[in-house]
Parts: sequence; structure tokens; C-alpha cells
Amino acid sequence: MRRILVDADACPVKPEIYKVAYRTNVPVVLVSNSYLRLPAHPLLSQLVVSDGFDAADDKLVEMCTPSDVVITSDILLAERVLAKEAAALDPKGAEFTSASIGSAVATRAIMADVRAGLEGMTAGGSKPFSDRDRSAFLNALDRVLVRLSR
Repeated sequence: MRRILVDADACPVKPEIYKVAYRTNVPVVLVSNSYLRLPAHPLLSQLVVSDGFDAADDKLVEMCTPSDVVITSDILLAERVLAKEAAALDPKGAEFTSASIGSAVATRAIMADVRAGLEGMTAGGSKPFSDRDRSAFLNALDRVLVRLSR
């Protein structure tokens, strides 16, 4: 059975996930370190885990199967999900794949080094989340769910 599993604590596309779930009749499990308010709907459920380091990530990896899609912006979690043959999608609509995850992990490591070198300096941060990002996410989630249904 297909499911949408969500690394939910900081996920900016929860309303879009609900919309797709209702339309496609795919259950959603939001995994978080704290309680989140979510609409009352039989397709939506929440699993609150301890606030321990990587507790939500560990639970998502434990739960996922090859018929699931995991929504996360955490590259290292995506790598673990792909190792379990589940699909992984970031909130801006980029799908993590076995072909792309290696370079994503390497880029993450390089950027961590750059940020460490800039410690104490003001950095610009990431671009604001846009309507274009939401649209790209909706299209990507539809595409992944169709592929998983085959």
C-alpha cells in the first residue's frame, strides 16, 4: 500500500500534501518530535516520537517501504530512505534518486565546511519558499505517486 511519510516538524508543504492525499486516496503519516495540529481526516495520522537526536528520522527509515514516498529536506535522511528503496522528495519538488544522492551528500558536506569557515559572519540564508516551489512540489508528488502505483 502506498503511503506518504512526512518529516513533519519543519515541512512547509503540509497543506499541499493533504490536498494530494485527499485526491489520490493515499494515507499520510506525519512523523514529528512534537504534536502538530492537522485536519481531522481518516487519511491523516501523526506519530510523535521523542525529541532525541534523529528520532523522527530513525522512525521514518524504520517505517518506510518501497511503495512509500518520504517528504524531507534532510539529505542524509533521503539517503537512508533510498537505501530502503522508498522514494524521497524534497519540499521544493526535487526527487532524490540513487543517481543524485551522492552529489547531494557531497555538496551538503562542502556547504557545512563553508558555513563553519564563515562562523560569526552574517549569511543570507536560503531563498524564501515561493508559489513556484509549491507548484513544483505538487507536480513532483503526483508524478512519484503515479510511478509507485504501477
